Amino acid sequence: MSQSTAIVFGAGSVRGVGGAVCKRFAREGYHVIVAGRNLAKIETVVADIAASGVGSAEALPTDVTDEAQVIAAFDRAMNPGAGREPADVVISNAGNNAIIDFQKLTVAQFEDFWRVGCYSGFLIGREAARRLVPLGRGTVIFTGASGSLRGKPGFAHFAAAKAGLRMISQSMAREYGPKGIHVAHVVIDGGIDGDRLRGAIPAMVKRLGPEGLLDPEAIVENYWMLHRQPQSAWTQELDLRPFKESW
Repeated sequence: MSQSTAIVFGAGSVRGVGGAVCKRFAREGYHVIVAGRNLAKIETVVADIAASGVGSAEALPTDVTDEAQVIAAFDRAMNPGAGREPADVVISNAGNNAIIDFQKLTVAQFEDFWRVGCYSGFLIGREAARRLVPLGRGTVIFTGASGSLRGKPGFAHFAAAKAGLRMISQSMAREYGPKGIHVAHVVIDGGIDGDRLRGAIPAMVKRLGPEGLLDPEAIVENYWMLHRQPQSAWTQELDLRPFKESW
């Protein structure tokens, strides 16, 4: 039997959504292409998968804001080697965040957040459509945020990018759903109990505790569920939050 393939953009650390989704699909026997900018981090994810003895993975350094690199990543994903099927799962997980006073927000900062949070989604989504439509099947999942739905003080740059990503997802779903491509957008509403938050705001992690944060492993169970949904009942948008989150 041939092995299925998935590509995860914005993989990041092992303890995060990107790393967790790579491991989740690998547990199902997938060959996972772990794509991200930080080579050390994505190699750690690959090593973790190898140590598990289930599935397989390879690290692919990729800047998701660089068109040529995204195209090259898809070239690899659609030709993953002997005994493997072209990728039919594409995860767009790239993102960044920071609180910035709107009056102090620079053009360079706004553009950087847009390029990572929205433009990358366009590049990944477009290439996914180009490669998956001829197959007549596939799943494309975009990682969103509460900023996808509402802008809060200090987050105009982040919300603008994430809201744009949400519209890319909706437009793709309407255009390519009838062609067999399941496009979904996952709103992550709350802090994620991962390496990024633990390193940047440890006081917040301590204050909220495990019941006030999203567990990456729990998040990616929903990604697997979205991929496995029957065509007669596809979800386009799913929102996830801790049960204690105020919304």
